[in-house]
Amino acid sequence: MRLKLDENIPATLAAPLRALGHDVDTSIDEGLLGEKDEAVWTASQQSQRALITQDLDFSDARKFAPGSHHGIILVRLFAPSRQAIIDRVVQTLSLAAADEWSRCVVVISEKKVRIRLPSPPEST
Repeated sequence: MRLKLDENIPATLAAPLRALGHDVDTSIDEGLLGEKDEAVWTASQQSQRALITQDLDFSDARKFAPGSHHGIILVRLFAPSRQAIIDRVVQTLSLAAADEWSRCVVVISEKKVRIRLPSPPEST
């Protein structure tokens, strides 16, 4: 899976995700540190990457409807320490099904992974 780590996700998460076979870049590597959400979002979409973030601005299903983008993985942990984020995201993206989450909105919490799939096309 092609992924971009937002600046609110530890950049050290990139290495274990790469070890799982994911193609990962970070906002920091691209000089997007401190940039507005729109700049990070545009960079993520131009490079056809799902964005991994903790930013609730990306949870608006009206603005970021599944299927209208390359994917959003929203990390929502009760106690989001750096290590807790790394451990939970690696655990979740180790699942075989993760490769099918492109164009979806995925919400990762301590105990659940919720996946909002793109709507099926309407038949005529």
